[in-house]
Amino acid sequence: MANRGPSYGLSREVQQKIDRQYDPELEQILVRWILAQCGGDVTQPAPGRDGFQQWLKDGTVLCRLINSLHPKGQTPVAKIQASTMAFKQMEQISQFLQAAERYGIAATDIFQTVDLWEGKNMACVQRTLMNLGSLAVAKGDGLFVGDPNWFPKKSQENRRVFSEDKLKEGQSVIGLQMGTNRGASQAGMTGYGMP
Repeated sequence: MANRGPSYGLSREVQQKIDRQYDPELEQILVRWILAQCGGDVTQPAPGRDGFQQWLKDGTVLCRLINSLHPKGQTPVAKIQASTMAFKQMEQISQFLQAAERYGIAATDIFQTVDLWEGKNMACVQRTLMNLGSLAVAKGDGLFVGDPNWFPKKSQENRRVFSEDKLKEGQSVIGLQMGTNRGASQAGMTGYGMP
């Protein structure tokens, strides 16, 4: 984390709200998946939010993860090296984020580099990794390792093709949103004020 003093007032309330979104059970699922996906290249992190953040902070684990989701020779991050320098660590995190976006994750679902490096929003980091796992399962290219039930299933296209006759038949049907005139008559009604 950065060298910042404690926050007070509204800043503290906002940070506490963000911290409450972090899910320890999701952390365990993500750690199991990353260890299975990367194989023996990655060591087990210390349990807890801070341990998870320190494990991912230098970007090497994330780069190995995204590389393992690509075929040999087509890896998006060519050079992975552990470094203690802050700008090198942030550079590797940003390489992972760019590769994840090219892999198919929406830009709105990707965390910012400082969210991980400073530990400001680890829940957002979890969501990005969860989306990456779901997308890897949905691709079905054989590169996903682990249990597909760890991740929510992505919706898939279910295209339907109708014949011309069926389409013309549908044009003559009045939808219920238009209203109906069945059963509407003034039979039995009397004018206002009449007994």
